[in-house]
Amino acid sequence: MSKEKPPWFVYMLRCCDNSLYTGVTTDIVRREKEHQAGGKLTAKYVRARLPVKLVYSEQVADRSQALKREIEIKKLPKKTKEQLMVAQEKL
Repeated sequence: MSKEKPPWFVYMLRCCDNSLYTGVTTDIVRREKEHQAGGKLTAKYVRARLPVKLVYSEQVADRSQALKREIEIKKLPKKTKEQLMVAQEKL
């Protein structure tokens, strides 16, 4: 019996100062709650900019692809990141 691997997601959060945080996870709901809690599991960048709102997510096949896509998104200018969010809203 093979164990099915969970899907991976790349996500963006909008912070209270309107900045964007990009990360990866296998469980978006859990990860957003962890960020909102502001505890040890919250990224330092986000901890100083609470509250946050999930504004974008993209499912990928595995962790490797998630990390590669995270880097791609982090390199994008903010305007292009905003366009990604708008395009997803239209789907």
